Amino acid sequence: MNDQPRGLARRGFVIAGSATALALAAGCGAGGSTGPDARNTGSQTPERGGRLRAAFAGGGANETLDPHAANLFVDAARAKALFDKLADFGADLAPVPRLAERWEPNEALDSWRITLRDAVFHDGRPVTAEDVLYSYRRITDPKGTFRAKASLEPIDLAASRAPDAGTVEFKLKRPYAEFPNVLAAFGAYIVPKDTTSFDRPVGSGPFGFVSFKPGRNLLLERNDAYWDGAPYLDELEFLVAAEESARVGALLGGQVEYAHELNPATARAHEGRGRIAVVRLPGSAMQGFVMKTDRPPFDDKRVRQAFFLIADRQELLDGALSGAGGIGNDLFGKGYQYYATHLPQRVQDLDRARALLKEAGAEGLEVTLDTAPAATGFIEAAAIFKEQAAKAGVTVEVKVGNKDTYWKDILSSGTFASYRSGAMPIESHISQRLLTGSTTNATKWQHKDFDDLYQQAQSTRDETRRAALYERMQRRLHDEGGFLIWGFADWIVATAPKVRGVSGAAPANTLDWARFDKTWLA
Repeated sequence: MNDQPRGLARRGFVIAGSATALALAAGCGAGGSTGPDARNTGSQTPERGGRLRAAFAGGGANETLDPHAANLFVDAARAKALFDKLADFGADLAPVPRLAERWEPNEALDSWRITLRDAVFHDGRPVTAEDVLYSYRRITDPKGTFRAKASLEPIDLAASRAPDAGTVEFKLKRPYAEFPNVLAAFGAYIVPKDTTSFDRPVGSGPFGFVSFKPGRNLLLERNDAYWDGAPYLDELEFLVAAEESARVGALLGGQVEYAHELNPATARAHEGRGRIAVVRLPGSAMQGFVMKTDRPPFDDKRVRQAFFLIADRQELLDGALSGAGGIGNDLFGKGYQYYATHLPQRVQDLDRARALLKEAGAEGLEVTLDTAPAATGFIEAAAIFKEQAAKAGVTVEVKVGNKDTYWKDILSSGTFASYRSGAMPIESHISQRLLTGSTTNATKWQHKDFDDLYQQAQSTRDETRRAALYERMQRRLHDEGGFLIWGFADWIVATAPKVRGVSGAAPANTLDWARFDKTWLA
C-alpha cells in the first residue's frame, strides 16, 4: 500500500488512546503479560489453539468489512483473513497462485484461462467461476469507487466468460504478459455472487466471521475447511489503536500479542530486550524524491543527473529512517522480480554534480522541495538533502505542506517533492507511474519510445526476453529518470515472545504479511 492510506490510518478514531483503554476494548481473551524476563523459548513446532489479538491503526466508526473497499492496512489484514484472491504476491513480488490453481495465456497474450482450485465459502458453497466474474464486475462497476478498479482495467469483462464452474476465460483489451499481477491486485478479493451486504461477511478465507464493532474490534474463528489447511489459532481478534504508543503499550502489557507498524526508533528501543520480538519486513517501502521532468530545472537531464549524485544515500537512511532499511539506486523494486541488479550502485560525487550543473547553465540553482509529515522520515530526509545540496552549490528551500492533501498536491504541482511507495511489481510501477497515459505519473516522464518498450514487453511470451526489455527500461530510468530513490525502508511489526510463524522474509502487503493462518501461540 502507498502512503496515502497510511496517512488516513493515523487520522482514524482513537478508541484506545492508551494501553489501558485497549485492554478494556480487548476484554479478557487469551494471552498474558510478558515480563522483563520473558524469552522466545517456546516450541518451534506449530501448536493449535488460543486467541491471537492483533492491534492495528484503524479507520473509525465507518469501517466496513467489504474487501473491495479496503484502503488501510487493517482493512487489508482483515480481508486477507476472511477472503481469498485468485493470486497474491510472493516475496519477490511475482504472483503466486491462490484460488487460481493455474493460469494459461493464448498465443497472443490477450486471453487467459484460469483454472480454479477446489475451495468452499464459509457457508459450504463451492467457489465458482461465476463468483469470480461477479466479484470483478462489482469492483469495476462505474458507480463504485473500489481501489482495484484501475488494476482490472485491462480485462474486457463483457467478453469474459465461465465455460464451466471451475474455469474462467478472461478476454483482455490488449496483450498483457504480466496479467497474473492483476489477479493479485490489492483488493481483488472473491466474494459469493450476488453479495451486497457485508454485515456478516461470507468468504473463503482461513477465518470465519463471529462479530464486528466498527472502530473497535473484529472477532474471527478458525475455518476448519480452509483449502490451504486450517489455521493453528482457534480465534483471531483485530483491535484498533490509532497511536503507535497505544499499540506498543498494549503489547508490553499483555493485552495484545501482535502490534502493527512501529517506527524505527521504537523498534530500536525495545529490540533484543526479551519483552517483545521485533520483526522487520525488508524492502517494504521505497523512499526518495520525485523531479518533474517536464518543467525547469528538471527538464534538463543533466540537472537530474546532478541531483542523483548529490545524494548521500547512507546518510539519508541513517538520519531519516534510523538505518532501518537499505540504500537505493534510483530504481524502484530492489529485490523484486525483474529488478536490474547489474547496474552500478550510484554514490555521492559532488564534483561531478557541480560539473553537470555548470554544463546545464544551472550554477547557483535554487529549488523548492515540497514535503509534509505524510510518511515516516519525510521531514528529516528533506532537511538532510538540503544540507547535502548546499555542498554542491544548490540552495534547497524546504516547503512543508498539508499531509492530508499532500499526495494529490504533488501529483501535478511543484517541481521537486518527497515520495514514498509501498511494494508492487516493477511492471505495475511502470504502468501506473511512468507511461505517457499513467494516472499517477508524478515525475511527468512521457516518452513514446519508452511506452513502446513497455508494450513490447507485454507482447513477449518468453520471460528471459521480457526481462531484458525491463532492464532496458530501467537503464534509461537510472540514467535520466525523475525518481531519486535513496532507500528502501523496512516495515516493522512486533509480537509477544510466545507468538510463532510471523514471517520476516517478505515486504508488507504481500502473501506472507499479516498471514495469521500460519501463526501460532507457543
